[in-house]
Amino acid sequence: MANQKQSRIKPAEMELKEKLVNLNRVAKVTKGGRTFSFAAIVVVGDGKGTVGHGLGKARDVQESIQKAVDDAKKNLVKVPIINGTIPHAQKGKYGAGKVLIKPASDGTGLIAGGAMRAVLEICGVQNVLCKSQGSSNPHNVIKATIDALSKLRGPKEVARARGISLDKLFNG
Repeated sequence: MANQKQSRIKPAEMELKEKLVNLNRVAKVTKGGRTFSFAAIVVVGDGKGTVGHGLGKARDVQESIQKAVDDAKKNLVKVPIINGTIPHAQKGKYGAGKVLIKPASDGTGLIAGGAMRAVLEICGVQNVLCKSQGSSNPHNVIKATIDALSKLRGPKEVARARGISLDKLFNG
């Protein structure tokens, strides 16, 4: 990964919103009958470029959602957002899920479907074009989207890597 050396983001210092993406009821057949449990997938974010995802499993719905939120707070990544969109186009992949995200001009809106929309909304991106290819499984789509978002580099980071000023990056 490009951003493995990032410092850990502390969720206690932020106002995080949470969004339930998928709730799956699972039945285990035992000698005494069926035992139901729930698996919840949740994304959390502050709407200003921080997003994370989590999975929680438990016997009841509320407990599984709470476990997923706690897990999501451990997996936060920072995303560069410029004027409500992303700095450049990026592909992300996880398992069989592949996503493509592209920056869009003001007024375009969030053109994304399903699990990808939830991740981008909670992250704070307002104008973006997205395409999900391959698996439509919410687990893989969310992880592929977060993979693509974590690979994004802002203009300051690019200028620093090239060893030039921001003015020279944009004007020459």
